[in-house]
Amino acid sequence: MTPSSTLPPAAGAVEKDNKRITTGWTFYDWANSVYPLVITSSIFPIYWGSVTKDINPTDMVDFLGFQVPGSSLLTYAISAAFLIIALVSPFLTSLADYSGRKKLFLQIFCYIGAASCAGLYFFTKDTLTMSTFIFIAATVGFSGSIVFYNSYLPEISSEEKFDSLSARGFSMGYIGSVLLLVICLAIIQGPEIMGGPKGVALFGMTTGEATRFSFLLTGIWWVGFAQIPFFTLPADAGRPADAPTNNDGWVLNGFRELGKVWDQLEGLPNLKRFLLAYFTYNMGVQTVMYVATIFGDKVLKLESTALIITILLLQIVGILGAYLFAKLSERIGNTRALSWAVFIWMLICIAGYFVQAGWSFYALAAVIGLTMGAVQSLSRSTYSKIIPENTPNSAAFFSFFDVTEKLSIVIGTAVFGVIAQVTGSMRNSILSLIVFFILGLYFLLKLRGRKLREDVVPAALPGPPAASAITSTPSTVK
Repeated sequence: MTPSSTLPPAAGAVEKDNKRITTGWTFYDWANSVYPLVITSSIFPIYWGSVTKDINPTDMVDFLGFQVPGSSLLTYAISAAFLIIALVSPFLTSLADYSGRKKLFLQIFCYIGAASCAGLYFFTKDTLTMSTFIFIAATVGFSGSIVFYNSYLPEISSEEKFDSLSARGFSMGYIGSVLLLVICLAIIQGPEIMGGPKGVALFGMTTGEATRFSFLLTGIWWVGFAQIPFFTLPADAGRPADAPTNNDGWVLNGFRELGKVWDQLEGLPNLKRFLLAYFTYNMGVQTVMYVATIFGDKVLKLESTALIITILLLQIVGILGAYLFAKLSERIGNTRALSWAVFIWMLICIAGYFVQAGWSFYALAAVIGLTMGAVQSLSRSTYSKIIPENTPNSAAFFSFFDVTEKLSIVIGTAVFGVIAQVTGSMRNSILSLIVFFILGLYFLLKLRGRKLREDVVPAALPGPPAASAITSTPSTVK
């Protein structure tokens, strides 16, 4: 085996650990993280509930001729968006790798998501059906862009800096999203908090108008700050002139590249083990993140202000958690650090069963925030250490990571809903999530003591000839 350090750089290789490039990369976290905070977690769900209640106090609304609960319609929209991404992501990422146009795909999904967020400005009780599809498009844009964004990590950073750079990106996202949320809340509730008339927001807008204006701000923030990574990330190299081609066109070649990556997975058992571990524990993590607001509203009967304060607490503590566990991984290794984080999540499930409104709820939220950022950041960097070094198919590899995440969300939230419906209590659903964390911890422990990256990349490494000769060095990361 030839050490990778003695090989010439692949055609189109990017200078690693370039401060300008890595800093620009983290700004996409700053740009797009406003979507999951403002749209997914805080302001939009509350506004959605008020609109559906305004349509029908019983929460039943008409959607394409069907009568469905408004709260369920929002859940179905999220599931539909994730299903779309799970189906198209592997193909699109393989197509991006084949064509050498990864940044272009990142930009396309970013613009779709940001424009859709801005389009939610027109969401009223008269535009529920249209706005539902716009929300789905926004979710697809966010989820799709994340695949291509994450795939840059192993290309722009050396392996020993994966954890710290990933944590830095998540921290930038937390800071940026909290800043915009505070701005939106100041616009919506500022005058009332300062003693003004109820229902009147800043600049004389009604509360509803100000809320919809926050959706427009989210789209502008996203697309505006995204220009920083678009400017600093390396330009698309395109398909190398000397790369083997055929006349099947981009579509068939995209499927062919996907098949090659799938074949390559067969020779990477550690990668498959990690994806299985990630799939199981992520079902619990993502489910808690998506149902936390509903749990606080329906079970603990918290006011909307208290819920938003809790969400802000999660974001702020998440910054600390991402950095703490990045440092921990440097000392004890990635899989051990992730194992500790998953174990803490098991305790969270038990505590969630007994939690009540008050200090215990805020304490639990702080612990969730601490481990939420840690699990997300470490999972991304650990996966980057397992995929073949210098692979020209990083986007395709990260599509499998993304599909694993999306399917885990669909299954996790479905299981949560079924258990809550059958038992009549969301507390039982929270407690049941411990099964996912136990399984995730079990699969993680099977990786302990192993070199994460296989010693030899399979011979049939897909991609341009300049990169196909690259073999992977044994990873010392455990």
